[in-house]
Amino acid sequence: MGPPGAGKTTVGKIIGQKLGCCVIDVDDDILEKTWNMSVSEKLQDVGNEQFLEEEGKAVLNFSASGSVISLTGSNPMHDASMWHLKKNGIIVYLDVPLMDIISRLKLMKIDRIVGQNSETSVKDLLKFRKQYYKKWYDARVFCESGASPEEVADKVLNEVKRYQDVDSETFISTRHICPKDCEQKVSTKFFSEAVIEGLASDGGLFVPEKEFPKLSCGEWKNLVGATYVERAQILLERCIHPADIPAARLGEMIEIAYGENFACSKIAPIRHLSGNQFILELFHGPTGSFKDLSLQLMPHIFAHCIPPSCNYMILVATSGDTGSAVLNGFSRLNKNDKQRIAVVTFFPEIGVSDFQKAQIVGSQRENGWAVGVKSDFDFCQTAIKRIFNDSDFTGFLTVEYGTILSSANSINWGRLLPQVVYHASAYLDLVSQGFISFGSPVDVCIPTGNFGNILAAVYAKMMGIPIRKFICASNQNHVLTDFIKTGHYDLRERKLAQTFSPSIDILKSSNLERHLHLMANKDGQLMTKLFNQLENHHHFQIEKILVEKLQQDFVADWCSEGECLAAINSTYNASGYILDPHTAVAKVVADRMQDKTCPVIVSSTAHYSKFAPAILQALKIKEINQTSSSQLYLLGSYNALPPLHGALLERTKQQEKMEYHICSADINVLKSHVEKLIQNQFLGKFSE
Repeated sequence: MGPPGAGKTTVGKIIGQKLGCCVIDVDDDILEKTWNMSVSEKLQDVGNEQFLEEEGKAVLNFSASGSVISLTGSNPMHDASMWHLKKNGIIVYLDVPLMDIISRLKLMKIDRIVGQNSETSVKDLLKFRKQYYKKWYDARVFCESGASPEEVADKVLNEVKRYQDVDSETFISTRHICPKDCEQKVSTKFFSEAVIEGLASDGGLFVPEKEFPKLSCGEWKNLVGATYVERAQILLERCIHPADIPAARLGEMIEIAYGENFACSKIAPIRHLSGNQFILELFHGPTGSFKDLSLQLMPHIFAHCIPPSCNYMILVATSGDTGSAVLNGFSRLNKNDKQRIAVVTFFPEIGVSDFQKAQIVGSQRENGWAVGVKSDFDFCQTAIKRIFNDSDFTGFLTVEYGTILSSANSINWGRLLPQVVYHASAYLDLVSQGFISFGSPVDVCIPTGNFGNILAAVYAKMMGIPIRKFICASNQNHVLTDFIKTGHYDLRERKLAQTFSPSIDILKSSNLERHLHLMANKDGQLMTKLFNQLENHHHFQIEKILVEKLQQDFVADWCSEGECLAAINSTYNASGYILDPHTAVAKVVADRMQDKTCPVIVSSTAHYSKFAPAILQALKIKEINQTSSSQLYLLGSYNALPPLHGALLERTKQQEKMEYHICSADINVLKSHVEKLIQNQFLGKFSE
């Protein structure tokens, strides 16, 4: 399937020869034989609408097996005939670059296609038709510009093989241990199972069993002019097997996730700051942080993956931004999904900004609650992991309430994967805007706490984006910086400091385990040893060879509170741009660690509106003791870039204060809250 000029007939013949099977061309072998006239004559005779109807009827009356069928460019516009084809075969979409199609049509001297009139250009009609192709395909062949029919045919066969081999893309735990002489099959999970379970039963994190899919240089170049939604669909299709989520359904989810709920149509735009520094703006989503880029999509993925007969309670630990993003994302599900999926987010009662707390609490909906914990983020995250691994408790919830626990932190693969897209998209935007040519290296500098964001950049590199160095930026809680420099992860006598950048006030970095597993050639035994040692003795040391391997790609440093505020001040004075405190941490480290021989993309992970008191202090504005709303209006009066975040400004206007639960730092108390909230959501037994 594909537009006119996609090469369907030629490619179909090559595939037929390779497979030794019958080749059927709908135009020549069905339509013209049925009508006893040429397709162009029929179109001229009956007009566009009647042509589509009669074409569809002819296909409906046709059946074949063991064949390669080349559809017409207009077949996908007739629903009934496409359902008929889809029931009986695999539909492969030849996604050929638009300019290649137009060039081929000129060479073929085709100046009119079905649906075209005097007011519509071929280019506009081809763009319009894409919605029909996206609706029907089972597998997509993303064709490089200038690809030969033989190359396209090989790609088709590879995609069909992938589609049929449902066991080809599985996930393992980072702690899976299997002796080399063991004949027993590695315990694997499908993508949907990894998303549903969140955390592996052995305490490890799910990772792909095989390597990340890699796009060719030509495929990446095809994406330079694409929208964020188009890029997301291509990349995520490569990472999610169609048996887990069919391509057409995935496309619908992506379009919903990155739609009108984002304030910027580019979703994650990149902005030149100064010199070789570029800001990747990840705060245009509804809750103003980079978490929206995954948590507007992940709930739809989760809802699709879970079986219809079970209820699910999502447990989330937040250091500030995840809480409101996950509550917002899951509140956007349809009514049926909200009745079977609920969320509870645990946040440090003291340790997030006042605005973040108000945002988390204010984001509670009928299927989502906030619980303040009298401890720090590390306790919240560790407690959730222990709850997941408590088989007695989870079994009790399943038997008693028919409810299964899962997660939406970046420990969940379905939450981490969408973050790969914006790192790739940022690079493509630099190419599109003419700052670099494809293939030129860039560095990325990311404020890092739980290691998920920077790990997503590592995965983008594995898919083919030429990232040279990953610059890990820490605040005063610089356990990751120390680890990257020494290979020693040491929490002994280290106390969590509360900073102006609370979302990276983290000492136990969960996603580091995934990266170490990758570096250590998927040595589950080593991961078990290291992270058990961290749990029991609060430190571990990796071998020198792994330290050297880590330092080939990573550099790291940290930023003091004074340096953070100074960077906000100096950047505003130099460029009129306001950094949030997390982005300021990254800029300080980028200034210090990057050698200026290539561009550096600094991830701006949150909008400064969330941290107004710190911004006012940094800009030396005296009127600090005001309401959140008046603080934001004061900042807005400076006409800085980026402008105030509309959704965050609306949040400050909320007059009604919502109630929320507060509990002590006791895992049994957290369990009790989880059980009561399950009763409330799924049985209607519990009220405050």
